[in-house]
Amino acid sequence: MLTDIQIAQSTELTDIRTVAERAGIGEEYLEQYGRHKAKIDPKLLSDSPRADGKLVLVTAITPTPAGEGKTTTTVGLADALRHIGRNSVVALREPSLGPVFGVKGGAAGGGYAQVVPMEDINLHFTGDFHAVGAANNLLAALLDNHIYQGNALNLDPRRITWRRCVDMNDRQLRFVVDGLGGRINGTPREDGYDITVASEVMAVLCLSSGIEDLKDRLSKIIVGYTYDEKPVTAGDLRAAGAMAALLKDALKPNLVQTLEHTPALIHGGPFANIAHGCNSVLATKMALKLGDYAVTEAGFGADLGAEKFIDIKCRIAGLKPSAVVVVATVRALKLHGGLSKDDLKREDLAALEKGLPNLLRHVRNITEVFRLPCVVAINRFPDDTGAELALVEEKCRGLGVNVALSEVWAKGGAGGVKLAEEVVRLCEEERGFSFCYESELSIEQKLNAIARRVYGGAGVELLPAAKKVAKQLAELGFGNLPVCVAKTQYSFTDDPKFLGAPEGFTVTVRNLKVSAGAGFVVALTGDIMTMPGLPRVPAAEQIDVDKEGRITGLF
Repeated sequence: MLTDIQIAQSTELTDIRTVAERAGIGEEYLEQYGRHKAKIDPKLLSDSPRADGKLVLVTAITPTPAGEGKTTTTVGLADALRHIGRNSVVALREPSLGPVFGVKGGAAGGGYAQVVPMEDINLHFTGDFHAVGAANNLLAALLDNHIYQGNALNLDPRRITWRRCVDMNDRQLRFVVDGLGGRINGTPREDGYDITVASEVMAVLCLSSGIEDLKDRLSKIIVGYTYDEKPVTAGDLRAAGAMAALLKDALKPNLVQTLEHTPALIHGGPFANIAHGCNSVLATKMALKLGDYAVTEAGFGADLGAEKFIDIKCRIAGLKPSAVVVVATVRALKLHGGLSKDDLKREDLAALEKGLPNLLRHVRNITEVFRLPCVVAINRFPDDTGAELALVEEKCRGLGVNVALSEVWAKGGAGGVKLAEEVVRLCEEERGFSFCYESELSIEQKLNAIARRVYGGAGVELLPAAKKVAKQLAELGFGNLPVCVAKTQYSFTDDPKFLGAPEGFTVTVRNLKVSAGAGFVVALTGDIMTMPGLPRVPAAEQIDVDKEGRITGLF
């Protein structure tokens, strides 16, 4: 059996100019990065007379080590829509080097439902992440230089909130002390690093509507507080212009293709457990302008990615999904039902039935909380039995939701035709649309709404530090912002050990911080970290490049 990278390398790619032409992108908007990658000038959005297409959001059940295949399904669905004669464009996030070299591997899909060139996409691509890291670290350098040069803004070195970043899993950098070695080397202080995808600069890039909006958002980033507890911003440091100069090309969406040559826009990459987890607003709007169906995804389970996609991205950008796909696998549901990973290949209807509430809660959230039409896509494995598939279908039909088997990993777009047909049908339904909470609620009320309505818990408990910050943020005028919960992706709760669909639990919020440039308040729960670490056996150990320059071991 061929690996993902072998499948990708055995496919002959179409020249990116041909892909652009197929998508209706004129050469005047195209900036080529070799033969198979290009950036698109955002002017296309204002110049195009086309009406927007339908927005299809792909999300999933709570992730497990058994895998769900959300990106694979997203890519395969876009290809499948073209199989049934529909003009589709797929919009995805860029992979972070952290997971690529860590546990998860790449994020370009899998099997015969991939975006290519997968090696480039998973590694440096067009340099967007490096630009984000450079802008983030420029702000950090300007901040520390300001303190060194006399600290006219009266910044309290103990209350600096801005951290440096690197796009790598490196636990050694979570907490550092810098500025050592005497006065000439700066002011000693506690510092730390985040992974680049957790940087507020990444969120700002992904939520900006253009260069002027980008500069405005960058200027609002809060880097710390004065001795009398007043916020200091990147605008106060006069950093926004230089940061925007570093990001001006990164702001442009990237064009590539699927294995079946469907146009694919890949842009931005915030994690959904520690950030808002969606590709850029510009790429999504461009996909809507270019295709009759724009297929996009949100990270991890629907309690994280889809909730943030709707409550943050749709609210800020004025977007509304026409249909939602919830991806699940029988083996993942059996794991949620308590079956061990070694036993997932055997039929076990009892474990499946015990795990199904996880899927059903995600489905109810989509149809009842957000009031959107939904289909469940079962990413089929060879060992799934007819009885198991029938049980999933029966339970979903009880909620008025259809199930479509997806075999895009093995068959490409042809394996997703039934799913594509159901998505088209759902897109024609007229339904209401609602957020989980209203902007006028307090920060604590919004968090309680998410915990109760989406997670299925009893509510949230704000620890004293979080209560104090919530009061300060409200006084500073940030109380009406949406909230972005930083939480484990492995459970509806803030404890990764609780699988399935637990009830009655309390989510503990240990602290809050405002991402004023991005336009949301981050709630830190559980043991969530903004700098991951590498596992005992990192994926990096398997990656190599031969004398011909061909990369191996990437997945």
